[in-house]
Amino acid sequence: MIDVRPFASLGGANHGWLKAKHHFSFANYHDPKRMNWGRLRVWNDDEIAAGTGFDAHPHRDMEIITYVREGAITHRDNMGNEGRTGAGDVQIMSAGTGVVHAEYNLEPETTKIFQIWIMPDQRGAKPNWGAKSFPKAGREAAFEVLASGRPGDAGTGALPINVNGAVMAATIARGQTLTQPLAAGRAAYLVLAKGAATVNGAALNERDGVGIAREEAVTITATEDAEVVMVEVAEE
Repeated sequence: MIDVRPFASLGGANHGWLKAKHHFSFANYHDPKRMNWGRLRVWNDDEIAAGTGFDAHPHRDMEIITYVREGAITHRDNMGNEGRTGAGDVQIMSAGTGVVHAEYNLEPETTKIFQIWIMPDQRGAKPNWGAKSFPKAGREAAFEVLASGRPGDAGTGALPINVNGAVMAATIARGQTLTQPLAAGRAAYLVLAKGAATVNGAALNERDGVGIAREEAVTITATEDAEVVMVEVAEE
């Protein structure tokens, strides 16, 4: 089961300071066929203008992962956390019982992020925030796990999230093939942050997405040098 979502087909909004594209129904964009992919609920492709950002607002019972493609994002929350996350790196926020946060682009250039929301396995967890640098050399021709709540990923250095799932990334040189097994009952959704590739035979260009379920593996062949971000979660 493969669902290819070309960038041009995504919903979205242009607020001037924010240009957003939505792989799943979000805000004023609603498509009943694009509500979620397993426990993955949101994948937003956001471009945030210099000196702007999301003012303080609340969340609860959602795992929110931010992958910075270009520029940097600065986080502040009511738990006293503050931090800057740069290109290629990741921050996580487990909203749990409730958190109020703001996200700003304090850089002199546009910041581009993937904002990923995954539904937690249990509601009412303690809120948490974290960020970490992941040098891209660690993901050449192989997936590096960036954030995870899968039991087998404990101790890997991945940022913790409250769901049996993972966010991972890889860089693949033109002509290389990367295969990632997909266990029964698991689903994957991936987006090309850069480049072009075929994924289980389907052609993808930069910022296209594809959902994969009920397959034994995800096989990616780069037709151009590519940077891939993938979420793996339970189908239900």
